Amino acid sequence: MDNGHDKPARHGQNERELTLTRKNALFAGHEVGAENWALLASLIANCKMCDVDPVSYLSDTLRALLDGHPRSRIDDLMLWNFAAASSRAA
Repeated sequence: MDNGHDKPARHGQNERELTLTRKNALFAGHEVGAENWALLASLIANCKMCDVDPVSYLSDTLRALLDGHPRSRIDDLMLWNFAAASSRAA
């Protein structure tokens, strides 16, 4: 990877991809902020494990909730069901 220097880049240096680690939560500034960051980081990591785009999952799930998705079918909104539905649609 070209980092603009004569020396080769160290592992992870100058990567463009967002890396989610516990260190990032240290900059949340408040305990509630750190808890929110942990929730979001966990959601994104789970989306990556299921090979689902986090933005589309969040937007589709929030849209379904706003549109009055019935509580009796809340399991339909779980990530693993979203992954199965989106793979069938592709």
